[in-house]
Amino acid sequence: MKNALIEARTARTAWFAEARFGMFIHWGLYAIPARGEWVRSTEEMPHEEYLRYFSEFDASQYRPREWAKLAKKAGMKYAVMTAKHHDGFCLWDTALTDFKAPNTPARRDLVAEYLEAFRGEGIRAGLYFSIIDWRHPDFPHYGDRHHPMRNRKDFSNENRNFSRYLEFMHGQIRELLTQYGHIDSMWFDFSYGDMSGETWKAKELIEMVRELQPRLIVDNRLEGSGEHSGTILSANPASWSGDFACPEQMIPPEGIRNELGDPVPWEACITLNNHWGYAATDRHWKPADMIVRMLVECVSKNGNLLLNVGPDAKGRIPQASAEILEQVGQWMNRNSESVYGCGSAGLDKPEWGRFTRKGDKLYAHLFEPQAGAVCLPNLPGKIAKLRLLADGSELRLADYWNLAEYKRNAYFFLNPQSADSYPLPDPIDTVVEIQLADKP
Repeated sequence: MKNALIEARTARTAWFAEARFGMFIHWGLYAIPARGEWVRSTEEMPHEEYLRYFSEFDASQYRPREWAKLAKKAGMKYAVMTAKHHDGFCLWDTALTDFKAPNTPARRDLVAEYLEAFRGEGIRAGLYFSIIDWRHPDFPHYGDRHHPMRNRKDFSNENRNFSRYLEFMHGQIRELLTQYGHIDSMWFDFSYGDMSGETWKAKELIEMVRELQPRLIVDNRLEGSGEHSGTILSANPASWSGDFACPEQMIPPEGIRNELGDPVPWEACITLNNHWGYAATDRHWKPADMIVRMLVECVSKNGNLLLNVGPDAKGRIPQASAEILEQVGQWMNRNSESVYGCGSAGLDKPEWGRFTRKGDKLYAHLFEPQAGAVCLPNLPGKIAKLRLLADGSELRLADYWNLAEYKRNAYFFLNPQSADSYPLPDPIDTVVEIQLADKP
Protein backbone atom coordinates (compact mmCIF):
# COMPACT_ATOMS: atom_id res chain seq x y z
CA MET A 1 0.00 0.00 0.00
CA LYS A 2 1.40 3.38 -1.00
CA ASN A 3 2.03 5.98 1.65
CA ALA A 4 0.41 9.30 0.70
CA LEU A 5 2.92 11.34 2.69
CA ILE A 6 5.86 9.68 0.94
CA GLU A 7 4.21 10.12 -2.47
CA ALA A 8 3.71 13.84 -1.80
CA ARG A 9 7.31 14.12 -0.61
CA THR A 10 8.55 12.51 -3.81
CA ALA A 11 6.60 14.98 -5.92
CA ARG A 12 7.83 18.00 -3.97
CA THR A 13 11.47 16.91 -4.15
CA ALA A 14 11.57 16.23 -7.91
CA TRP A 15 13.48 19.47 -8.58
CA PHE A 16 15.79 18.76 -5.64
CA ALA A 17 16.83 15.41 -7.12
CA GLU A 18 17.50 17.13 -10.44
CA ALA A 19 19.56 19.98 -8.94
CA ARG A 20 22.05 17.95 -6.87
CA PHE A 21 24.36 20.88 -5.94
CA GLY A 22 23.59 23.84 -3.70
CA MET A 23 25.17 26.71 -1.77
CA PHE A 24 24.71 27.03 1.99
CA ILE A 25 25.34 30.53 3.38
CA HIS A 26 25.95 31.21 7.08
CA TRP A 27 26.07 34.92 7.81
CA GLY A 28 25.20 37.08 10.79
CA LEU A 29 26.63 38.98 13.75
CA TYR A 30 29.03 36.10 14.47
CA ALA A 31 31.03 37.12 11.39
CA ILE A 32 32.39 40.07 13.40
CA PRO A 33 34.09 38.11 16.23
CA ALA A 34 35.00 35.72 13.37
CA ARG A 35 35.30 32.63 15.56
CA GLY A 36 32.41 30.65 14.10
CA GLU A 37 28.63 30.84 14.35
CA TRP A 38 28.52 29.10 17.78
CA VAL A 39 30.76 31.71 19.40
CA ARG A 40 28.13 32.81 21.94
CA SER A 41 27.62 29.23 23.13
CA THR A 42 31.23 28.02 23.07
CA GLU A 43 32.43 31.08 24.98
CA GLU A 44 29.30 31.26 27.19
CA MET A 45 29.00 34.89 26.19
CA PRO A 46 26.23 36.98 27.81
CA HIS A 47 23.81 38.66 25.43
CA GLU A 48 24.87 42.11 26.65
CA GLU A 49 28.43 41.39 25.58
CA TYR A 50 27.27 40.01 22.23
CA LEU A 51 25.23 43.17 21.61
CA ARG A 52 28.35 45.19 20.84
CA TYR A 53 28.49 43.45 17.47
CA PHE A 54 24.93 44.57 16.74
CA SER A 55 26.05 48.22 16.57
CA GLU A 56 28.92 47.32 14.19
CA PHE A 57 27.03 45.22 11.64
CA ASP A 58 26.89 47.41 8.52
CA ALA A 59 26.87 44.88 5.62
CA SER A 60 28.77 47.52 3.65
CA GLN A 61 30.04 45.03 1.04
CA TYR A 62 26.93 42.87 0.90
CA ARG A 63 26.22 42.33 -2.78
CA PRO A 64 24.12 39.18 -3.01
CA ARG A 65 24.00 39.32 -6.80
CA GLU A 66 27.76 38.62 -6.72
CA TRP A 67 27.10 35.66 -4.43
CA ALA A 68 24.46 34.40 -6.84
CA LYS A 69 26.71 34.81 -9.86
CA LEU A 70 29.44 32.85 -8.07
CA ALA A 71 26.99 30.07 -7.18
CA LYS A 72 25.83 29.92 -10.79
CA LYS A 73 29.42 29.84 -12.05
CA ALA A 74 30.12 26.94 -9.68
CA GLY A 75 27.19 25.01 -11.14
CA MET A 76 24.98 25.29 -8.07
CA LYS A 77 21.25 25.09 -8.71
CA TYR A 78 19.87 26.17 -5.34
CA ALA A 79 20.89 28.09 -2.23
CA VAL A 80 19.97 28.30 1.44
CA MET A 81 20.81 31.34 3.60
CA THR A 82 20.53 31.79 7.35
CA ALA A 83 17.54 34.06 7.93
CA LYS A 84 18.15 33.49 11.65
CA HIS A 85 20.76 31.43 13.47
CA HIS A 86 20.76 30.25 17.09
CA ASP A 87 21.82 33.67 18.39
CA GLY A 88 18.38 34.98 17.43
CA PHE A 89 19.66 37.73 15.12
CA CYS A 90 17.32 38.15 12.13
CA LEU A 91 18.44 39.20 8.67
CA TRP A 92 14.91 40.22 7.65
CA ASP A 93 12.57 42.98 8.78
CA THR A 94 10.62 40.93 11.30
CA ALA A 95 7.90 42.68 13.28
CA LEU A 96 8.37 40.32 16.24
CA THR A 97 11.76 41.42 17.57
CA ASP A 98 14.05 44.44 17.45
CA PHE A 99 17.08 42.16 17.14
CA LYS A 100 17.22 42.44 13.34
CA ALA A 101 19.38 43.77 10.51
CA PRO A 102 17.21 46.83 9.74
CA ASN A 103 18.03 48.11 13.25
CA THR A 104 21.80 47.78 12.74
CA PRO A 105 23.92 50.15 10.65
CA ALA A 106 23.01 47.91 7.68
CA ARG A 107 19.53 49.52 7.78
CA ARG A 108 17.84 47.10 5.41
CA ASP A 109 16.16 43.75 4.86
CA LEU A 110 19.00 41.43 3.82
CA VAL A 111 16.78 38.41 3.20
CA ALA A 112 14.74 40.31 0.62
CA GLU A 113 17.91 41.27 -1.25
CA TYR A 114 19.23 37.69 -1.15
CA LEU A 115 15.99 36.25 -2.54
CA GLU A 116 15.81 38.81 -5.33
CA ALA A 117 19.44 38.25 -6.31
CA PHE A 118 19.36 34.45 -6.46
CA ARG A 119 16.00 34.32 -8.19
CA GLY A 120 17.40 36.79 -10.70
CA GLU A 121 20.17 34.34 -11.58
CA GLY A 122 17.72 31.45 -11.96
CA ILE A 123 18.81 29.77 -8.73
CA ARG A 124 16.20 28.31 -6.39
CA ALA A 125 16.32 30.15 -3.07
CA GLY A 126 15.64 28.73 0.38
CA LEU A 127 16.02 29.91 3.95
CA TYR A 128 17.62 28.47 7.06
CA PHE A 129 15.73 29.17 10.29
CA SER A 130 16.90 28.20 13.75
CA ILE A 131 14.06 26.84 15.85
CA ILE A 132 16.17 27.52 18.93
CA ASP A 133 16.85 31.09 20.02
CA TRP A 134 19.42 32.04 22.65
CA ARG A 135 18.23 35.64 22.74
CA HIS A 136 14.54 35.10 23.42
CA PRO A 137 13.64 35.51 27.10
CA ASP A 138 11.27 32.53 27.10
CA PHE A 139 13.68 30.02 25.60
CA PRO A 140 15.27 27.78 28.28
CA HIS A 141 18.57 29.17 29.58
CA TYR A 142 20.02 27.48 32.66
CA GLY A 143 20.53 23.74 32.19
CA ASP A 144 19.83 23.75 28.45
CA ARG A 145 22.36 21.70 26.53
CA HIS A 146 23.50 24.55 24.30
CA HIS A 147 22.40 27.91 25.68
CA PRO A 148 25.28 30.32 26.46
CA MET A 149 23.88 30.73 29.99
CA ARG A 150 23.46 27.00 30.59
CA ASN A 151 25.83 27.04 33.59
CA ARG A 152 24.51 30.24 35.17
CA LYS A 153 22.05 29.54 37.97
CA ASP A 154 21.10 33.21 38.02
CA PHE A 155 19.47 32.58 34.60
CA SER A 156 16.88 30.27 36.12
CA ASN A 157 13.95 29.13 33.94
CA GLU A 158 11.37 29.60 36.69
CA ASN A 159 9.42 32.41 35.02
CA ARG A 160 9.99 31.53 31.39
CA ASN A 161 6.93 30.77 29.26
CA PHE A 162 7.83 28.28 26.52
CA SER A 163 4.37 28.54 24.94
CA ARG A 164 5.02 32.22 24.42
CA TYR A 165 8.31 31.33 22.76
CA LEU A 166 6.57 28.90 20.40
CA GLU A 167 4.03 31.57 19.44
CA PHE A 168 6.95 33.87 18.59
CA MET A 169 8.83 31.18 16.66
CA HIS A 170 5.79 30.11 14.62
CA GLY A 171 5.02 33.76 13.97
CA GLN A 172 8.46 34.42 12.53
CA ILE A 173 8.15 31.43 10.20
CA ARG A 174 4.75 32.71 9.07
CA GLU A 175 6.38 36.06 8.23
CA LEU A 176 9.02 34.39 6.06
CA LEU A 177 6.44 32.31 4.23
CA THR A 178 4.01 35.16 3.55
CA GLN A 179 6.15 38.22 2.81
CA TYR A 180 8.56 37.06 0.10
CA GLY A 181 6.65 35.02 -2.46
CA HIS A 182 7.48 31.40 -3.12
CA ILE A 183 10.32 29.99 -1.00
CA ASP A 184 11.87 26.81 -2.40
CA SER A 185 13.03 25.30 0.89
CA MET A 186 13.01 25.82 4.65
CA TRP A 187 15.99 24.42 6.49
CA PHE A 188 14.97 24.15 10.16
CA ASP A 189 17.75 23.64 12.70
CA PHE A 190 17.66 21.78 15.09
CA SER A 191 16.24 19.27 17.56
CA TYR A 192 18.07 17.63 20.47
CA GLY A 193 17.09 15.47 23.41
CA ASP A 194 13.55 16.29 24.52
CA MET A 195 13.58 19.42 22.35
CA SER A 196 12.12 17.59 19.39
CA GLY A 197 8.94 16.99 17.42
CA GLU A 198 5.84 18.05 19.29
CA THR A 199 7.93 20.06 21.76
CA TRP A 200 8.01 22.58 18.88
CA LYS A 201 4.30 21.95 18.10
CA ALA A 202 5.68 20.39 14.95
CA LYS A 203 2.33 19.07 13.67
CA GLU A 204 0.76 22.52 13.87
CA LEU A 205 3.88 24.12 12.39
CA ILE A 206 4.10 21.80 9.39
CA GLU A 207 0.37 22.21 8.72
CA MET A 208 0.93 25.96 8.55
CA VAL A 209 3.90 25.47 6.21
CA ARG A 210 1.93 23.20 3.87
CA GLU A 211 -1.03 25.58 3.85
CA LEU A 212 1.06 28.66 3.07
CA GLN A 213 3.61 27.10 0.71
CA PRO A 214 2.48 23.67 -0.50
CA ARG A 215 5.41 23.26 -2.93
CA LEU A 216 8.11 24.19 -0.43
CA ILE A 217 10.42 21.41 0.79
CA VAL A 218 11.47 21.08 4.43
CA ASP A 219 14.41 19.30 6.04
CA ASN A 220 14.03 16.67 8.76
CA ARG A 221 15.29 18.64 11.77
CA LEU A 222 11.97 19.39 13.41
CA GLU A 223 12.63 15.97 14.94
CA GLY A 224 16.08 15.05 13.70
CA SER A 225 19.55 16.49 14.12
CA GLY A 226 23.04 15.88 12.84
CA GLU A 227 23.03 12.78 15.10
CA HIS A 228 19.91 11.01 13.82
CA SER A 229 17.39 11.35 11.00
CA GLY A 230 14.11 10.74 12.83
CA THR A 231 11.03 9.05 11.36
CA ILE A 232 11.89 10.04 7.79
CA LEU A 233 13.59 6.62 7.79
CA SER A 234 10.35 4.91 8.79
CA ALA A 235 7.84 3.27 6.46
CA ASN A 236 5.25 5.53 8.12
CA PRO A 237 6.99 8.84 8.82
CA ALA A 238 5.45 11.56 10.96
CA SER A 239 3.85 14.47 9.15
CA TRP A 240 6.71 16.69 10.39
CA SER A 241 9.46 14.21 9.41
CA GLY A 242 10.55 16.41 6.51
CA ASP A 243 11.10 15.99 2.80
CA PHE A 244 14.82 15.22 2.96
CA ALA A 245 17.44 14.09 5.43
CA CYS A 246 20.55 16.20 5.99
CA PRO A 247 23.63 14.40 7.31
CA GLU A 248 26.19 16.96 8.47
CA GLN A 249 29.91 17.06 7.71
CA MET A 250 29.88 13.53 6.29
CA ILE A 251 28.59 11.46 3.38
CA PRO A 252 26.63 8.33 4.39
CA PRO A 253 28.46 5.12 3.45
CA GLU A 254 25.58 3.79 1.34
CA GLY A 255 23.30 6.77 0.88
CA ILE A 256 20.03 6.90 2.82
CA ARG A 257 17.11 4.46 2.63
CA ASN A 258 14.10 3.89 4.84
CA GLU A 259 13.39 0.69 6.76
CA LEU A 260 11.82 -0.83 3.64
CA GLY A 261 14.97 -0.20 1.62
CA ASP A 262 13.43 2.61 -0.44
CA PRO A 263 15.58 5.67 -1.22
CA VAL A 264 15.01 8.77 0.92
CA PRO A 265 15.90 12.22 -0.50
CA TRP A 266 18.99 13.59 1.22
CA GLU A 267 21.76 16.13 1.05
CA ALA A 268 25.11 16.24 2.81
CA CYS A 269 25.75 19.71 4.25
CA ILE A 270 29.50 20.29 4.37
CA THR A 271 31.74 23.29 5.00
CA LEU A 272 34.48 24.57 2.70
CA ASN A 273 36.79 24.93 5.69
CA ASN A 274 36.08 23.80 9.27
CA HIS A 275 33.43 26.38 10.23
CA TRP A 276 29.96 27.36 9.03
CA GLY A 277 30.19 31.03 9.97
CA TYR A 278 33.20 33.17 9.08
CA ALA A 279 36.34 32.23 11.04
CA ALA A 280 39.24 34.51 10.19
CA THR A 281 42.03 32.10 11.17
CA ASP A 282 40.49 28.93 9.68
CA ARG A 283 42.40 28.27 6.47
CA HIS A 284 41.72 24.54 6.20
CA TRP A 285 40.17 24.90 2.76
CA LYS A 286 38.98 21.80 0.95
CA PRO A 287 40.48 21.88 -2.57
CA ALA A 288 38.39 21.84 -5.72
CA ASP A 289 39.20 18.21 -6.56
CA MET A 290 37.92 17.12 -3.15
CA ILE A 291 34.71 19.12 -3.62
CA VAL A 292 34.07 17.62 -7.05
CA ARG A 293 34.63 14.11 -5.76
CA MET A 294 32.38 14.72 -2.75
CA LEU A 295 29.66 15.94 -5.10
CA VAL A 296 30.04 12.90 -7.34
CA GLU A 297 29.99 10.59 -4.33
CA CYS A 298 26.73 12.15 -3.12
CA VAL A 299 25.11 11.82 -6.55
CA SER A 300 26.32 8.21 -6.88
CA LYS A 301 24.37 7.50 -3.69
CA ASN A 302 21.19 9.38 -4.78
CA GLY A 303 22.07 12.45 -2.74
CA ASN A 304 22.90 16.16 -3.01
CA LEU A 305 25.78 18.29 -1.77
CA LEU A 306 24.97 21.55 0.03
CA LEU A 307 28.33 23.31 0.26
CA ASN A 308 28.75 26.12 2.76
CA VAL A 309 30.36 29.54 2.47
CA GLY A 310 30.75 31.94 5.39
CA PRO A 311 30.83 35.60 4.28
CA ASP A 312 32.90 37.99 6.39
CA ALA A 313 31.60 40.81 8.58
CA LYS A 314 31.29 43.15 5.60
CA GLY A 315 29.37 40.63 3.51
CA ARG A 316 32.14 39.33 1.25
CA ILE A 317 32.62 35.65 0.43
CA PRO A 318 36.31 34.95 1.25
CA GLN A 319 38.56 35.00 -1.79
CA ALA A 320 39.81 31.47 -1.08
CA SER A 321 36.21 30.20 -1.13
CA ALA A 322 35.48 32.02 -4.38
CA GLU A 323 38.58 30.61 -6.09
CA ILE A 324 37.68 27.05 -5.09
CA LEU A 325 34.10 27.46 -6.35
CA GLU A 326 35.33 28.88 -9.64
CA GLN A 327 37.57 25.83 -10.12
CA VAL A 328 34.65 23.53 -9.34
CA GLY A 329 32.62 25.49 -11.88
CA GLN A 330 35.21 24.88 -14.58
CA TRP A 331 34.83 21.14 -14.06
CA MET A 332 31.03 21.44 -13.94
CA ASN A 333 31.02 23.40 -17.18
CA ARG A 334 32.47 20.37 -18.90
CA ASN A 335 30.84 17.55 -16.96
CA SER A 336 27.57 18.66 -15.35
CA GLU A 337 25.53 16.19 -17.42
CA SER A 338 26.98 13.48 -15.15
CA VAL A 339 25.60 15.30 -12.08
CA TYR A 340 22.25 17.00 -12.79
CA GLY A 341 19.37 14.56 -12.64
CA CYS A 342 21.71 11.64 -12.09
CA GLY A 343 21.71 9.11 -9.30
CA SER A 344 22.92 5.69 -8.32
CA ALA A 345 23.95 3.33 -11.09
CA GLY A 346 23.09 0.30 -8.98
CA LEU A 347 26.64 -0.95 -9.36
CA ASP A 348 29.42 -1.60 -6.89
CA LYS A 349 31.98 1.16 -6.53
CA PRO A 350 34.77 0.54 -9.08
CA GLU A 351 38.44 0.65 -8.05
CA TRP A 352 39.16 3.79 -10.08
CA GLY A 353 36.31 6.07 -8.99
CA ARG A 354 32.51 6.08 -9.11
CA PHE A 355 29.51 5.60 -11.40
CA THR A 356 26.49 7.87 -11.77
CA ARG A 357 23.51 7.16 -14.00
CA LYS A 358 20.66 8.91 -15.80
CA GLY A 359 18.35 6.68 -17.81
CA ASP A 360 20.30 4.61 -20.32
CA LYS A 361 23.51 6.59 -19.78
CA LEU A 362 26.16 5.57 -17.30
CA TYR A 363 28.90 8.00 -16.31
CA ALA A 364 32.25 6.58 -15.28
CA HIS A 365 34.05 9.07 -13.02
CA LEU A 366 37.74 8.24 -13.10
CA PHE A 367 39.63 9.61 -10.10
CA GLU A 368 42.69 7.36 -10.45
CA PRO A 369 44.73 6.63 -13.59
CA GLN A 370 45.11 3.01 -14.65
CA ALA A 371 48.30 1.29 -15.80
CA GLY A 372 46.47 -0.42 -18.63
CA ALA A 373 42.86 -0.53 -19.72
CA VAL A 374 40.00 0.84 -17.62
CA CYS A 375 37.79 -2.03 -16.46
CA LEU A 376 34.00 -1.58 -16.58
CA PRO A 377 32.80 -4.39 -14.32
CA ASN A 378 29.34 -5.97 -14.27
CA LEU A 379 27.58 -3.47 -16.51
CA PRO A 380 23.78 -3.82 -16.73
CA GLY A 381 23.78 -4.12 -20.54
CA LYS A 382 25.80 -3.93 -23.74
CA ILE A 383 27.62 -0.73 -24.61
CA ALA A 384 26.44 1.19 -27.68
CA LYS A 385 29.10 3.91 -27.53
CA LEU A 386 31.71 5.57 -25.32
CA ARG A 387 32.48 9.28 -25.30
CA LEU A 388 34.72 11.50 -23.21
CA LEU A 389 32.08 13.76 -21.72
CA ALA A 390 34.20 16.91 -21.55
CA ASP A 391 34.70 17.20 -25.32
CA GLY A 392 32.53 14.46 -26.85
CA SER A 393 35.50 12.61 -28.34
CA GLU A 394 35.04 8.94 -29.15
CA LEU A 395 36.51 6.16 -27.08
CA ARG A 396 36.43 2.57 -28.25
CA LEU A 397 36.10 -0.67 -26.39
CA ALA A 398 39.43 -2.46 -26.09
CA ASP A 399 40.13 -5.96 -27.38
CA TYR A 400 43.79 -6.13 -26.45
CA TRP A 401 45.80 -9.34 -26.13
CA ASN A 402 46.32 -9.05 -22.37
CA LEU A 403 42.58 -8.72 -21.77
CA ALA A 404 41.61 -12.01 -23.43
CA GLU A 405 41.56 -13.85 -20.12
CA TYR A 406 39.04 -11.42 -18.56
CA LYS A 407 36.30 -11.05 -21.16
CA ARG A 408 33.44 -11.11 -18.66
CA ASN A 409 34.07 -7.35 -18.25
CA ALA A 410 34.29 -4.48 -20.74
CA TYR A 411 37.45 -2.37 -21.14
CA PHE A 412 38.67 0.77 -22.83
CA PHE A 413 41.93 2.71 -23.08
CA LEU A 414 42.13 6.45 -22.53
CA ASN A 415 45.36 6.38 -24.57
CA PRO A 416 44.92 3.55 -27.10
CA GLN A 417 48.20 4.29 -28.92
CA SER A 418 50.18 3.37 -25.81
CA ALA A 419 47.60 0.89 -24.49
CA ASP A 420 47.28 2.62 -21.14
CA SER A 421 45.09 5.09 -19.25
CA TYR A 422 47.73 7.36 -17.79
CA PRO A 423 47.68 10.29 -17.32
CA LEU A 424 44.03 11.16 -16.93
CA PRO A 425 42.85 13.95 -19.27
CA ASP A 426 41.30 15.64 -16.23
CA PRO A 427 43.16 14.84 -12.98
CA ILE A 428 40.20 16.03 -10.90
CA ASP A 429 37.69 13.63 -12.45
CA THR A 430 37.72 12.34 -16.01
CA VAL A 431 34.16 11.45 -16.99
CA VAL A 432 33.33 8.88 -19.65
CA GLU A 433 29.75 8.73 -20.90
CA ILE A 434 28.60 5.16 -21.57
CA GLN A 435 25.54 4.85 -23.78
CA LEU A 436 23.89 1.50 -23.10
CA ALA A 437 22.29 -0.41 -25.94
CA ASP A 438 18.50 -0.71 -26.05
CA LYS A 439 18.76 -4.48 -25.79
CA PRO A 440 21.30 -6.47 -23.76
